[in-house]
Amino acid sequence: MQYKLEYDEADPISIEEYGKKLVGKTFAEVCVEDDITKAMVVREINNYEAKHENKKRKGGLGELIEERYFHYEANNDAKPDFEKAGVELKVTPYKINKNGTISAKERLILTMIDYYSVVNETFVESHMWQKARLILLIYYLYQKEIENRLDYKIGYVKLFSPPEQDIKIIEQDFYVISEKIRAGKAHELSESDTLYLGAAPKASSSRDRRKQPFSSELAKPRAFAFKNSYMTYVLNNYIIPGKITYEPIIKGKAEVSFENYVVEKINTYCGYTVKKLCEEFQIDIQKKTKNLEAMLAYRILGIKGNHAEEFEKANIAVKTIRIEKNNKIRENMSFPTFKFKELVQEEWDDSIFGNYLRETRFLFVVYKYDRESELRLKGCQFWNIPYKDLEGDVKSVWEATKQVMLDGLKIEVRNGKNYNNFPKASDNPVCHVRPHARNAKDTYDLPDGRKFPKQCFWLNNSYILSQLEKRFLEK
Repeated sequence: MQYKLEYDEADPISIEEYGKKLVGKTFAEVCVEDDITKAMVVREINNYEAKHENKKRKGGLGELIEERYFHYEANNDAKPDFEKAGVELKVTPYKINKNGTISAKERLILTMIDYYSVVNETFVESHMWQKARLILLIYYLYQKEIENRLDYKIGYVKLFSPPEQDIKIIEQDFYVISEKIRAGKAHELSESDTLYLGAAPKASSSRDRRKQPFSSELAKPRAFAFKNSYMTYVLNNYIIPGKITYEPIIKGKAEVSFENYVVEKINTYCGYTVKKLCEEFQIDIQKKTKNLEAMLAYRILGIKGNHAEEFEKANIAVKTIRIEKNNKIRENMSFPTFKFKELVQEEWDDSIFGNYLRETRFLFVVYKYDRESELRLKGCQFWNIPYKDLEGDVKSVWEATKQVMLDGLKIEVRNGKNYNNFPKASDNPVCHVRPHARNAKDTYDLPDGRKFPKQCFWLNNSYILSQLEKRFLEK
């Protein structure tokens, strides 16, 4: 006997209204309330809950909602889950951070990238867009202290369709990815290539590889995914009611791509001194304003604060760079501190620092001192670390850092100063490890129990200089 559905499978609103009844329930309660014998789509009646509780079973919670609540058979079809309504169902976690803010726990996987077919697809007709154009998002609260994931509670259920201004950027991202594959560089794909839509690694092991059409080099399996940063923005601004949004950079329709719009906007003030920019945007230059040069870039882009909607969605980090009169850069570029005990437990392919560089796109805002030692705006460029640098020099520094801690950090005092054997700037052309602590008492525990001042990875100033567009070095 066919089970009668409690919603209209051809009506997105009916599907959403039925889905909203999940709010406040745990996955275990969904199983208890459903009579498994009625769910004719379920193939695994024996030990169903135990099998779906298994954290190693990717998509297990999504399958459970599909089969035990909506009563359709989970599949890997390229078509939307609710085909008649054109709605895709996605079950995804969020978390409450220590400071009380709410963020997505992970990126949202949409569909696997078929390297051979995607290069012949248009955005509108692509398998990815069929999955992404209308999604029923079911957010559940991830809590580390809860051991059985069936006890996670569902917090939000809502239909989501990317707004028009996002679709334009998502489309650009799609073509950036497909063009890189067409260029025979599927093995060099990185989430930092794009803004909202990423090419996320999706393999059962780090050794998995697939053939690609325009190169003999094997590539990691990847999936189209909305980035973690984009999903955090979606959660806080489209899903949770009453949240305040950040200011957008583009407030109407733009005739050019987002990145070109930003570059052109900042270029209109090229040659202005910092003093002149402060006058232009009514900033008191006498006050010691932290990150003044970055603040000026936000003001040029029409942003009153230090957060722009598009930057938050795309995980774009704004970094200001000062070029000296002699065309050198004095400062190295720092990143968040790492915890010694955590790093030694990591593997490179899923390391915090490696993932940060894989997933972050940077906006370099460049200033240069003129002959009179006045700091002038030279312009900006978007940048992400090249694949060969990340998987070559950066990886080797990361591995050397881990090995130093596994062997036991060597500390030597000479002339009253502490010296250690972490990788130095002279050891590697791209990056090194240096202190990033407020003072000597600002420490983390080493794996052997000793306390040591906080450290972070730094990109070498000479490397940053080599990555800048040549126009910034012109007089």
